Amino acid sequence: MNPDSVEGVRASGGDGPGDAIGPDGRVPHGSSDDPDLLDFSANTNPRVPPGTEKAYRAAFETARSYPADDYPAFREAAATFVDCDPAQVIPTAGGLEAIRLAIQTTVQAGDSVLVPYPSFGEYAREVQLQGGTPEFVPHDELLAADPDGHALAIVCNPNNPTGETADPAALRAFADDCLEAGTTLLVDEAFLGFTDEQSLAGREGVVVARSLTKLFGLPGIRMGYAVGTGDVGDRLTTARRAWSMSAAAAAVGAHCYRQAEFVAETKARVASERARMRERLDDRFDVSPSDAPFLLLSVSDADNSVDGILASTREAGIALRDARTFRGLDSHIRVAVRAPEENDRLLDALDV
Repeated sequence: MNPDSVEGVRASGGDGPGDAIGPDGRVPHGSSDDPDLLDFSANTNPRVPPGTEKAYRAAFETARSYPADDYPAFREAAATFVDCDPAQVIPTAGGLEAIRLAIQTTVQAGDSVLVPYPSFGEYAREVQLQGGTPEFVPHDELLAADPDGHALAIVCNPNNPTGETADPAALRAFADDCLEAGTTLLVDEAFLGFTDEQSLAGREGVVVARSLTKLFGLPGIRMGYAVGTGDVGDRLTTARRAWSMSAAAAAVGAHCYRQAEFVAETKARVASERARMRERLDDRFDVSPSDAPFLLLSVSDADNSVDGILASTREAGIALRDARTFRGLDSHIRVAVRAPEENDRLLDALDV
C-alpha cells in the first residue's frame, strides 16, 4: 500500500450526505455499542448457533499457542458450505480483510476498477488506498458493463444497502466476460448465506469474499475468508498474513458452519419477517425489494425527514442506519430484519 495513496484518501474525504468516505478517510458503518439501544443499524443475526459459546471457551487452551497456519478444520467446513476445494479457501479476520486482500493483490497504482453504487463504501476506499481509480457504475447496471481495460470488477451479492441478489445467469455471464477480458472479478457474498443462491466460489478468475459474522451474529470475533483458484488463488495465498485468523475464530467458524438446522431456520425466519415488515412499512415508505436481512426505505413524504425519523426512533430506544452515507442516496434509511418481537418494536416506533 502506497503511503501517498493513504494520504490522498485522507485528503479527499467526503464532507456531506452521499459521500461514501468520511472527512477522516474512514467509511461510515452501521452498529451501535449503546446497550440501551435496540440496534437495527447493523445487519447481523440477533441469534447465534447453539453450542457456540462452548466452542469459543474450548478454544482457550489452543489460543495459548500460535494457530496452525493451514487451518484445516475451518477450511474444510467453509469449503463444504460454499462447495469448493478446501485448498481454495484463504482464511481472514473477517470479510473486509478478504476484500482488502483481493484488492491488494490485484490493483496497482493507476488501475481502474468497476465499483457499484450505492453499495458498500469500503470497496472504493480500498481501491483508492492502492492508488487505483473507482469507476462507479449503478449497481443494477454493473453486470452489463464492459470489463475490458479494468483491473478488477466488484459485485456485491446481495447488494448492500438495496438488498437484491444478482440474476444468477447474468452474474455468471459477466464472470465469463471478465475472464475473457483478463479482469479479475471480486464477488462480495457477505449476505448470500441468507439466501438459497449458489456461491461463485471456485470459479476461474473470480475471488469470492465471505463473512461469517452476519449469518451467525458474531461480528466481534472477525471470521471470514476469500476463495480463489489458479493464479488468482496463488496470489491470495502468498499475500495472506501468517496466522490470519485467531484460534478462537477458526474454532467457532468451523462449529457454526456445521449448524445446518440453524442456517435453515435463520433463512426461513428472515424471509418471513422481511415480507411482514415490508408490507407494514410500505404504508409509509418506498421500500426496495430485498433478498437480504435488511430493507432500504426511501423517505419521500414531505412530512417525514431522515433526521426526524432517526431522532424519534432513538428516543424510542432504537438505532437505525442513516443510509445517506451511501453514494447516490440522499433520503434513505436502512433497517435490519431481526427477531419478530424486536421487529414489532421497530414497526410500532415507526407508526406503521
